[in-house]
Amino acid sequence: MHERVDYLVIGGGSGGVASARRAASYGKKVVLIEANKVGGTCVHVGCVPKKLMWTAASIAHAISEAPSFGIDATAPPVKWAELVAARDAYIGRLERIYLDNLQREGVTVVRGLARFVEPRIVEVNGARLSAEHVLIATGGRPRVPDVPGAEHGITSDGFFELTARPERVGVVGGGYVAVELAGIFRALGSEVTLFARREHTLDGFDAMIRDQLTEHFQQNGILFQRKHRLKVVERAVNGDLTVVANDGTRHGPFDTLVWAIGREPNTNGLGLDDAGVETDDAGNVVVDAFQNTSASNVYSVGDVTGKVALTPVAIAAGRKLSDRLFGGQPDAKLDYDDVATVVFSHPPIGAVGLTEEAAVRRFGDVKVYGVRFTDLHYALATNKFKTSVKLVTTGKEERIVGIHVIGLGADEMIQGFAVALKMGATKADFDRTVAIHPTASEELVTLK
Repeated sequence: MHERVDYLVIGGGSGGVASARRAASYGKKVVLIEANKVGGTCVHVGCVPKKLMWTAASIAHAISEAPSFGIDATAPPVKWAELVAARDAYIGRLERIYLDNLQREGVTVVRGLARFVEPRIVEVNGARLSAEHVLIATGGRPRVPDVPGAEHGITSDGFFELTARPERVGVVGGGYVAVELAGIFRALGSEVTLFARREHTLDGFDAMIRDQLTEHFQQNGILFQRKHRLKVVERAVNGDLTVVANDGTRHGPFDTLVWAIGREPNTNGLGLDDAGVETDDAGNVVVDAFQNTSASNVYSVGDVTGKVALTPVAIAAGRKLSDRLFGGQPDAKLDYDDVATVVFSHPPIGAVGLTEEAAVRRFGDVKVYGVRFTDLHYALATNKFKTSVKLVTTGKEERIVGIHVIGLGADEMIQGFAVALKMGATKADFDRTVAIHPTASEELVTLK
């Protein structure tokens, strides 16, 4: 015998929690299974603690600029332990809020590792649960390279376990996490070398963004190693780490080496074969537009599906799924097109829609507007950082299909402009909008 519920959610991250709460709001009996901390990657080792560290780094940047504005201030060494303690206390409070919300809304939380034993029957802690509907929302984990000495490095998860700031840091990778951590370390006083396998970082972003970010690495004092092929990591008796490339080039020594080479889905040990759930070659759960897996009444959302790996995407997909299953909305599904994104690099990046290259491939008929300028924030500063904005348009009506920003405030301004793009705004619509002066965002509505 086993307990039967309406909705069984495996994974207590953003997508799983959102879907479980929405299902419970429709009066359904919901059980959520989580082996670790409720809140998942975003709350504990992702967006939230990362943004707190980025904010600390941004404050350090601001203090360094203070003398240019006649303010007598110097940037003292960061009190890393105090910063980490305050950050972790905030995260602890946030997890309690998650748990309180689930309890208040009637979702039962079970701690443990779940494994399918049959379709829609899961075993956890020696007990079995079955459900009419089952959601897989187990997220992902950082990838570690298969090279000798890889065990000497830490992942992005390990970054949040550091109790002291390392003086010399190597960051391996070229995506979101790599450039964000490199910027944070550097702004807080560490010497940083970033190793990327390609000529540039941030694959999938507009070339303007990639090129200007590389310039900012140099301005910020980050050493950027392009086209780096890692062969081995060596550890000296005193703990120093050296990175050796395939061509024999040696880099270091480093106190800390961070692996930021991507993430892989948390599907191992779930017993997906027993559930009849198909995965792709990378281990991602295969889903259709309605989040259905290959198994009847089994669904999946979030990073474990290998789709757009962003917290708001997982939340939106989880809620839409529960609306469809339990809320009388049979056509509810998430639109994955034109999802805005932000990279919390230094400076931040905001983007929505197609890159110039992608727009040319799709439409052929493309016109681009852009400008590069010095934000007024840096008018009096000795170290001036450039901001760049770009609009990608198509057709006679010049419908906007891509918006790209790198510079101070990009993280906040892209949200509003994403609404305009999603609604089908044209260049003429932007031209008719009166600018707010003096701001960086006004440049997007005054482009010629």
